[in-house]
Amino acid sequence: MDISFEQLKSMVVFSHVVEQGSFSAAAKHIGLSRAVVSYHIKKLERQLGITLLNRSTRSIALTEAGSDYYQRCRIIAQQASAANQQIENIKNEPEGLLKITCPVSVGLHTIVPALDKFRKIYPKIELDLMLTDEVVNIVKEGIDLAIRGAPLSDSGLQARKLAVLATCICGSPAYFQQYGRPEQLNELSQHHWIIYKLTSNKITLEKAGRSYSFEVKGTIATNNATARTAFVEGGHGLARIPMYDAWPKIKAGRLQTILDDYQAKPIDVYGVFPPGAATSKKLRLLIDFLKQYFDQQQASLVATYR
Repeated sequence: MDISFEQLKSMVVFSHVVEQGSFSAAAKHIGLSRAVVSYHIKKLERQLGITLLNRSTRSIALTEAGSDYYQRCRIIAQQASAANQQIENIKNEPEGLLKITCPVSVGLHTIVPALDKFRKIYPKIELDLMLTDEVVNIVKEGIDLAIRGAPLSDSGLQARKLAVLATCICGSPAYFQQYGRPEQLNELSQHHWIIYKLTSNKITLEKAGRSYSFEVKGTIATNNATARTAFVEGGHGLARIPMYDAWPKIKAGRLQTILDDYQAKPIDVYGVFPPGAATSKKLRLLIDFLKQYFDQQQASLVATYR
């Protein structure tokens, strides 16, 4: 059955009637008279040869056929709306300043390269990037977006999960030559560890659906992820390191993984922003871009080291 432009309009009107719950509400929502809305529904039912809505003086209800048909009409209406929004985005190029803060290591390895690409797409958006491993008060500092590796502790903020970053347990060849290479879980607590002060000293590994946790100790501690990796490379101890940081050094022979049949707990990466900031078009664009960028980078990294 061919569909005319007029019928497409009727299908969109029908989807609005269902979503608004009445002819009058739909008419107000889409800027038509109630009589015109009623005309579209009657004409649509006549063309299809089936009743879509059961009507009473106070309410409307979908028939079984109407319910199935609505799902299709809803998609058409959403696609049309999305197409219009895309054109609006092109017409109204976003501009203005975005202040961002993130940890140093993930910032240098992923956020800076991502922002480089983002800035080429949206050159009118200005960027102010603060790299620090300390937790910044984003409201006080006027930060638009904070990249954090933990869930929200302040319920007054909003967050969106951007990525799940794989990690691994690493040591250097020099360390294993001096202290031996752990082959069993119960050996790990006996080794030297580089303590990362911004996370728990508890290491969790998983295998076959079971989790194993243990406390680690060490004589070197740091609040900087890049320094942690450098101490591991120097042969001073073991550490759980993000795969994006460890993999180039593993390829170069400067680091080696252990207990590869176990999976180290990944790092959840969140974009955290002040309440109400989600209405900012430039911030929404950045968050969506970072989510897509992380997904692409993780897929590429997993494909490489597998």
